[in-house]
Amino acid sequence: MSESTAAENSNEAEANESLDKPRKIIINSDLSDKELMRIIEAALFSAGQTLKIDRLMDLFPDDKHPGKEAISDALETLQEQYLEHSSLELKEVSSGFRFQVRDDYSSWVAKLFEERPARYSRATLETLALIAYRQPITRAEIEEVRGVGVSSQIIKTMIERDWIRVIGHRDVPGKPALYSTTKGFLDYFNLKSLTELPALADLRDIDAINAELDLHVPIIPSVPTATKDEEADVNIDSDEIAATIDDIKSDSESDSTAEVIH
Repeated sequence: MSESTAAENSNEAEANESLDKPRKIIINSDLSDKELMRIIEAALFSAGQTLKIDRLMDLFPDDKHPGKEAISDALETLQEQYLEHSSLELKEVSSGFRFQVRDDYSSWVAKLFEERPARYSRATLETLALIAYRQPITRAEIEEVRGVGVSSQIIKTMIERDWIRVIGHRDVPGKPALYSTTKGFLDYFNLKSLTELPALADLRDIDAINAELDLHVPIIPSVPTATKDEEADVNIDSDEIAATIDDIKSDSESDSTAEVIH
């Protein structure tokens, strides 16, 4: 082995070793609680994306750090202050913390946008609900519950919007794709985790859900016009769909986990 190769391997080993070592944080910050909140507030406003606590911890030097607990307390205080005194709110979703307009004022903010808010077809909502509550699930299983074919455009649209993704394939003939929701799905619907999904008993009225999901911020292009197959299910009873999801969810709790091939 040449000297240069040995040196490169040594440097790579040292780099990997440093990555494996936990950060040595010395909690010895002279920041006041108010100043700490201002720093976190400024970071969240300027980031343009959600930030996790671990990312916020990177804002401070290791030898003079406020500590994770102090940052968590500052975030909690900011949430309370904005909820009480502002039209904005500090919301924790799956991918971290972010500032957003409170629901009470979203209709006013929507007037700033020329594009109409997105509305979602019954077929889209039913498909998304089945994936959310029964994941992982195949397209054929969705079609079995709904009783009609699932448009490829619906699946494609939800993947493009980062609401669902393929997490593997079921080990059966044809190896159909298994669909699951994403962090993007949780973020869009203001959820921290899937445990915050509403109870199935609250999802009886699909049309009411469609009205509630007439979100104004952010604006997302409307779903393409439904195909004939999708239009054929307009008269499907939403109570029957929800009841079927209930049965499947109950069955899934007693069944063994599906084998997934990555």
